Amino acid sequence: MQAAVLESPGAPMVVDDVDIADPGPGQVRVRVAHCGVCHSDVTVAASGLAPLPVVLGHEAAGLVDAVGDGVTSLAEGDPVVLTPIPPCGRCYWCVRGEPGACVNSRSLMSATFLDGSTGLSRKGTPVYRGLGVGAFAQYVLTPETGAIKVPADTPLDVACVLGCAVQTGVGAVLNTARVEPGATVLVLGLGGIGLSVVQGARIAGASRVIVSDPVEARRAAAARLGATDVLDPTVDDVAATTYGITAVGADYAFEAAGRAALVSVGLDAVRPGGTVVCVGAPPVDESITISPAVVFSASEKKLLGCLLGSCNSVRDVPRLLALWRSGQLDLEALITMRRSLDEINDAFADLEAGRGIRTVISL
Repeated sequence: MQAAVLESPGAPMVVDDVDIADPGPGQVRVRVAHCGVCHSDVTVAASGLAPLPVVLGHEAAGLVDAVGDGVTSLAEGDPVVLTPIPPCGRCYWCVRGEPGACVNSRSLMSATFLDGSTGLSRKGTPVYRGLGVGAFAQYVLTPETGAIKVPADTPLDVACVLGCAVQTGVGAVLNTARVEPGATVLVLGLGGIGLSVVQGARIAGASRVIVSDPVEARRAAAARLGATDVLDPTVDDVAATTYGITAVGADYAFEAAGRAALVSVGLDAVRPGGTVVCVGAPPVDESITISPAVVFSASEKKLLGCLLGSCNSVRDVPRLLALWRSGQLDLEALITMRRSLDEINDAFADLEAGRGIRTVISL
């Protein structure tokens, strides 16, 4: 198959021939139709943490091409949305209702299946499956629960964003923070994930949805999707303005840009007892500093990590798709550009420059 292969950190990807195995027991192979380009792909590509060579891409949809022994929920030809964390349903975390920490989440960093295999190779040398999927490619190999069946009339070029951006953003609100009706919410960063947080806050019944992003077009998109107050961080003091709007500080703040410094902004902007959720994927050389620690402790503020919106994809992908079909969730608004696999490096350049919101690669 053809796949975009990253051979060294920060280097352009090369579209090359890669071999993919037949599905083993409990696995399926999916013919990828569309894959969104996520900020996490950029972070991993530049970090040097991923084993190389690696195929990135983790926000995808396609058709089941083949099924392995023991697969019962999928058949060849089924349309599916892929997910980076296939819930096993049996591990310590899954049985405690913490699917974001499922043992299968380890694949996001190891870029292998749990047994150390990848199912991918090039000229006899292993190729790794980045961020648990490896979907900048014509085919993907995944555990059965990594491919969520959707109705036959589902437009896969739209549904692919459910794989990461929408699960992560809406899930951060509904699953991780569990925002209650009437709460006030601050969203820091308005890419695909941030705009999904905005929609999740609206769906949850937040009374105020305050947003901040330096890009005017993204602020305008947020206003269309449910933001009540729009801030430009290059002009506005975000924390002070949030206090002015709410009188006490926001109940919840979501860092959705992948910038550790914005976590500090969120901590300043939430009320005593408020919650900051770290949703984005910051570069590996960035740290979160809480100072003075005694003030943080005494104010009873909370800092939460969030991976894929704490979603159980088998449950949440159909749930989110139903919200889209009922008009409560706008997926199309997140997609601002479509490119071919040969344009993968241009798509990364768009993302790093803040052009558009979500670029979808069509294969």
